[in-house]
Amino acid sequence: MRIIYLFDVLYKMKILSPVSFYRLIVAIYQYGINLMTLLKVAERTHGHKVALVDEQESITFQQLLSKSERLSIILKQKYGLTSGKKVGFLCKNHASLVKSIFAASFTGSDIFLLNSEMSIGQLNQLLEAYDLDFLVHDVEMTTIIEKSSYSNEKVLSYHDHLPAINNLLHTFVYDEKQKRQRTSSSKIVLLTGGTTGKSKKVAHKPSLFNYLPPFSMLLTRLQLLRYHTAYIATPIYHGYGIAILLLFIALGKKIVITSGFDAAKACDLIQKHKVEVVTVVPLMVNKMLKHNVEDLKSLACIASGGAELNPKLVAEVLSKLGDVLYNLYGTSEAGLNIIATPQDLKYSANTIGKKIKSVRLHVLDQNKKKRGVGEIGEFCIKNNWSMRNRYRSWIETGDLGYRDDYGYYYLCGRTDDMVVSAGENVYPIEIEQILIHHPSVEDVAVIGVRDEMFGQRLKAVVQPVQNADLTKETLLDWLRPKVARYQLPKEIDFVDRISYTHLGKRDKKQLK
Repeated sequence: MRIIYLFDVLYKMKILSPVSFYRLIVAIYQYGINLMTLLKVAERTHGHKVALVDEQESITFQQLLSKSERLSIILKQKYGLTSGKKVGFLCKNHASLVKSIFAASFTGSDIFLLNSEMSIGQLNQLLEAYDLDFLVHDVEMTTIIEKSSYSNEKVLSYHDHLPAINNLLHTFVYDEKQKRQRTSSSKIVLLTGGTTGKSKKVAHKPSLFNYLPPFSMLLTRLQLLRYHTAYIATPIYHGYGIAILLLFIALGKKIVITSGFDAAKACDLIQKHKVEVVTVVPLMVNKMLKHNVEDLKSLACIASGGAELNPKLVAEVLSKLGDVLYNLYGTSEAGLNIIATPQDLKYSANTIGKKIKSVRLHVLDQNKKKRGVGEIGEFCIKNNWSMRNRYRSWIETGDLGYRDDYGYYYLCGRTDDMVVSAGENVYPIEIEQILIHHPSVEDVAVIGVRDEMFGQRLKAVVQPVQNADLTKETLLDWLRPKVARYQLPKEIDFVDRISYTHLGKRDKKQLK
């Protein structure tokens, strides 16, 4: 079965021809199995095509490989990076980050992708747990790093005169004759819980076989081979971002990235580069549609992930841009597991889609017993590309949901979002999905609050449409016939704007 998958994916990626397959074998012989191997194959296939565009530069696959190779030598000679070293990246999306990731992987070092929005306290907690040997960081993070407990070597990503990734190639004299050593020890380490709690290490070691099913499903369901230019709007330090970056490199696409998301800038970039594929969280889609929908006409694939899609946004994208919206469900620990195509979203705007091949997904109750069709429980996932743990291979995602008769899955929120009101389980996301359809509701978040009589009740935080004449009484009257009595919010607060985290999720912790 694995061999069939291998040939299927290699064929789709145009690596199955004798010449391409030879290039793959030569790259593995030269580099071992690490991220530089992937880049080498892409360079031999796509050469002078533009690989990466950011606010600083535009570079070809050939230039990206050359600079990453030379940078890996500098990282070895100047900073002593070797197999087993731990390299942290506190960076937003830019070319220096991409070059450094490939270079560090070729040294054999483990790559720790850190949340660039973290606080000093969170950084200290992380340093205590993982004791990083080296740090690449943006200049904006300098103050936080200097106030933290970090004391090992570090280098800036960009700077005009201080040592930085962008100028090391020109200022540091290194021995280019140093013998290239193959390595297959490097791992990509994602840290979950970036700004909301204690981080948990999720290590992924490059493995061609393990990642075949999700790569194959992305290629077929999102039809990525048809397109030439992609814009990664999501952070690369997030599992979703780094996975899409590596896939697009392998496919030889032109990749556009920016150091932060701004709706006006994003629309301009999409229009300027005729972007066909964009990776986003739902909040980004909403902001771009409101800014200038005409700039988005080149988009053929909007790959949304990282947060729940609301049905109103699904309908708006369909109406204004056509069948271009895809919903991707995954976690840092379990990777990509479920995809909803535009046709799936027409079937139900609330679905997260169907699971991809080789995913085993159980919906379990609190006693770890399987739930039936239509019954809500926790998603527990097992696959070959998830976080490895010798004590257990099933991953408890913390996400609640159910499956319908046709194999479609639906989210009902997080396990800690569920409210027990007078003995009834109440899922805030279900009320959110109803309230968002009210014509005067722009955005909404529903949370649980304590109640002396019922234990817990719901509270709705509503962002009305601008200049809308909306009251608590009229909204409750509209909602009452659509929900059960125990689902009716006890309180409704109106706010100017719903708070979101930097990853595009409703900041319910702050709302509470």
